[in-house]
Order: sequence, then C-alpha cells, then structure tokens
Amino acid sequence: MTAPAPARPAAAPEDSGARRRPRPAGPKARTKILVTAVLAVAAVYFLVPVYWVFVAATKSTPDLFGTFGFAPAEWNLGANLHQVLSSNDGIFLRWSLNSLLYSVVGGLGATLLSAAAGYAMAVYDFRGRRLLFGVILGGVMIPGTATALPLFLLFSQIGLADTYWAVLLPGLVSPFGLYLCRIYAEASVPASVIESGRVDGAGELRIFFAFGLRMMTPALVTVFLFQLVAIWNNYFLPLVMLADERLYPITLGLVTWQSYQGRDTDMYMQVVVGSMLSVVPLAAAILVLQRFWRGGLTEGAVKG
Repeated sequence: MTAPAPARPAAAPEDSGARRRPRPAGPKARTKILVTAVLAVAAVYFLVPVYWVFVAATKSTPDLFGTFGFAPAEWNLGANLHQVLSSNDGIFLRWSLNSLLYSVVGGLGATLLSAAAGYAMAVYDFRGRRLLFGVILGGVMIPGTATALPLFLLFSQIGLADTYWAVLLPGLVSPFGLYLCRIYAEASVPASVIESGRVDGAGELRIFFAFGLRMMTPALVTVFLFQLVAIWNNYFLPLVMLADERLYPITLGLVTWQSYQGRDTDMYMQVVVGSMLSVVPLAAAILVLQRFWRGGLTEGAVKG
C-alpha cells in the first residue's frame, strides 16, 4: 500500500493589477495627443466664425450691435430673410443663381477636361508627355490674381468681358484636377481593360466614356467638389471681369452691399444674413459628396 501523494500547493493568483497598470505614455501617444490638440484648435478657429454668422443672422439690427456677439437674442431670422430676398427686386436670388451657374457648369466642365487630359497622359505614351505634364502642373503654383488682369485684356479684345463667359471659361481649367486624374487613372484603369475594349472593336472615346470615367469616379467627384468651392468663393476674377451688377456672383454682390453700409446700417444685417445663406449650398455639397472625395484623396495619396 502506497502513501497518498502530498497535495500540491495551489498556485499563487496572478497579479492582475500589474497587468492593468497603465503604461507610461510613449512617443506615439504623445504625438496622437499633440495632433488631436492641433486639430481641435483648428476646428475651433474655423467653426467659431460660422457660429457667429448663424447667431448674428437671427438678431435684429439693434440687437446685433447691442448684445454679446455669441449669445442669441430675440429671434428675427424670418424678417431678416425676407429683407434680404426682397431687397432690390430680389437681386440676391439672381446673384445666387449666377453663383450656381458659374460653380456647377465650371466644376463639371473642369472635371471632364481634367479627366480626359489625365486619362490621356496616363494611358497613351507620346513624345513630350512628361514635359507637357510638368508645364501644366506648374499652373498650380500661379495664383489666380496674377492671371486675372491678362485674362481681362484678352477677353476685352474678343468681346467677352462683362459676360457670363468671362467667369465661366477660366473656371474650366484645373491643373490640380489634371494632376489628380492622371495619378488615379494610372492606378485604377488597367491596360488589360483598354486592350479588351480595342479587341472588341470599341473606339478610344467609347473606352474612355464606358470604362475610364466609371473607374475614375472617386477622383472625378473630388475634382468637381474642389473646383465648385473654388469658383463659388472666387471674388477677384468676377471683380475684374464684371461691371453689370446682374452678372455678379454672391461674393461680389455681398461686398457691394457692404460698401453701402455707411449710408444704411440695415445693409450690415443684409450682409450677415447673405453670408449665412451663401454657406448653406457649400455645406450641403460637402456633406453629400464627402465620402467620395475622401476616397479620391486617399487613393491619390497612396498611389502617388
């Protein structure tokens, strides 16, 4: 008969508290905190003026100058909107339609031209392709104010100054859009798809519209949104090109109203309410298209 084996001592419980002990913040954590703080400051910097505009648009003229700027006062938004939309026989609505015309038509045209040029430079191999791309890309470095006066002299000679075409035609050019479209076409349009289309008898234009444009959709939305915002916010080019008040976009019209505020203090409120209304279409466009343009920018950054 054998003696029973002595019971083994129970294992000491693990020190779970040591596992949960917080680790000291490393370089990555500190970098994340710093980046978050910088982004928070940037968000406050950009959102505070927008908040002020929306609050100020709801006040009456005496409350606008007699109360704290960021604190709401008596609600007067309806009367302010009626005053802005009915002033000067509804000229603000005409300025809004002009801005939509310049922005949407210019954005769509610039997107199509950028897509065609970027697709051609990505797919076709021809002499001087790199040089031509470098020259066009150099246009990104030239500010619009530097080309406004030469464009005005040119358009004056051919009779296009002070017309819709004087603002529409320059908006059709987007060097950044061409750059993004070329990078995206190189990454997203396989050569095998183009060769398959050619073998099936499709022409180059049909291949471009049937396959190229569809595969480049995220980049095209990005180009359209950037060009839309750029044309909508453009002020200097319409100021140089246009003399007829009926052709003004919103930016130029609001500045015209602002110049009247010395004679009529109510004009200050109209400028504030008009500024609020001018933000709404851009905010709606960004909210609707943001998932496409974020994808386009990310793809361009990775593939570039």
